[in-house]
Amino acid sequence: MATTTHYFFAVRLPDSVKQIIHDQMMKTTSTFRFKRWVHREDYHITLAFLGSVGEEQLSSVIQLVGESLKGGAGFQLQIKSLDIFGNKQSPRIFWAGVSKERRLYDLQKTVYRQCIEAGFTLESRPYHPHITLARKWAAEDEFTSVLLERYNPFLENPLSFQVNEVVLYKTNLDQEPKYEPVASFPLK
Repeated sequence: MATTTHYFFAVRLPDSVKQIIHDQMMKTTSTFRFKRWVHREDYHITLAFLGSVGEEQLSSVIQLVGESLKGGAGFQLQIKSLDIFGNKQSPRIFWAGVSKERRLYDLQKTVYRQCIEAGFTLESRPYHPHITLARKWAAEDEFTSVLLERYNPFLENPLSFQVNEVVLYKTNLDQEPKYEPVASFPLK
């Protein structure tokens, strides 16, 4: 069975920030017992998920997004929180949350609009920026949300970083890390 390649636009995290996140999270694996931890090279903040893409449409969206981001300014973000998606007792996604920064939402809207212009049908739910850390609760006992604050290394020491690049990634499900950069769009 052939796997379909998917593409998505995301904020690339600096390598030093990825390493800090990874190091902090590996200290918590006995508390946060998830089945699959995301490879540190795959940490990112999704802006728009495209799904499978034809070559012509891929070329078009790269051009449109590139033009719309020319001269765009970088900005600061902070990683502050930990949270989950899915069932509260057996979550499917464990993630880190970033500060509410208007410029991140503006960046996402810009990329989203260009993807729509290129003919994509995108997710219509409100944008919820996050960094996926792990998937699928694996412990026999139920997850408890008290852990999210008690074992959050970023609660008292938020991790700050500069957003200075948007990347179009391609998903390679049979590799690790899974996400391969296809195009890069620097911010000043």
